[in-house]
Amino acid sequence: MDEAMENSETHSPMPSELGILEFLGVCNSFYPPDAVNAPIAQQRAWYDALCARFDRPLPDGLIFQDEVLFVPIRRYRPALVATKKVLLYLHGGGFVVGSLESHHAICAEIAEFAQAELISVDYRLAPEHVWPAQTDDCYGVLKQLVGQDKQVVVIGDSAGGNLAAGLSLRARDENLPGIIGQVLIYPALGGDLTSGSYREMANAPGLTTADVAYYRAVLKAPQNEPVAHPLLSSDLSGLPPAYITVAHFDPLRDDGWLYAQRLKQSGVPATFRDEPQMIHAWLRARHMSEGARDGFKALCEAIRGFAA
Repeated sequence: MDEAMENSETHSPMPSELGILEFLGVCNSFYPPDAVNAPIAQQRAWYDALCARFDRPLPDGLIFQDEVLFVPIRRYRPALVATKKVLLYLHGGGFVVGSLESHHAICAEIAEFAQAELISVDYRLAPEHVWPAQTDDCYGVLKQLVGQDKQVVVIGDSAGGNLAAGLSLRARDENLPGIIGQVLIYPALGGDLTSGSYREMANAPGLTTADVAYYRAVLKAPQNEPVAHPLLSSDLSGLPPAYITVAHFDPLRDDGWLYAQRLKQSGVPATFRDEPQMIHAWLRARHMSEGARDGFKALCEAIRGFAA
């Protein structure tokens, strides 16, 4: 066992960037590190309060409205729309927390930067709705958009990154055209919980390996289902090009790295970026951390490139 693995069993690996440490302190004041031990309603109340703490004014001229497109969605339209391609955003939250509100400012800023319409999906949550409710909801929205002759960039963070990767696999296997890019932000892709970053970063700030195990158990997805665990897919050929960004201090880090390598081996263009000072959920730190700000800019540029 190497030194990093030994240390991970007794110590919490920590970044040194002051901005991200400040962010972590704010998060811990709203959402305790052992939140997964609390009742679901309490977890959601804490998460909603945390998200509200990071609310930001929306870009000038951007409008949004709530609709139903198979399931409830929120449609964002910036003042300047330079493409007919559409961004489909699937929020994170371990499939347990999160909503149209939780990622409201993030979605607005991405739409503004990409100069593209963005649709955020209010998919059903566990444990009230177990797998495949979440992927079915998102796939239903995707089919509606494709039926309108839209070209779509699928984007998701954390659990949403899992859904975005799974949608890309489903669309390929069911011959559904339309996805022109997949953007996976610190995605949970079904990696081995006992090795790699799951072991090295088992006690990382913001998300632990035990948390990941909890979210998997709540979702109740079949263990051998590639749409639920994309790293299990035996064939990644024919998938849309990918941009994958991860946090270094995150047990999910190697999921993104391994998926990027396998995509490349299958002939799929894939860009991988490891944010060296970031922790899980760093998107929320984009206005208080230099590393998060740089990562968010790179992410938005990649999305704009897919949507151009």
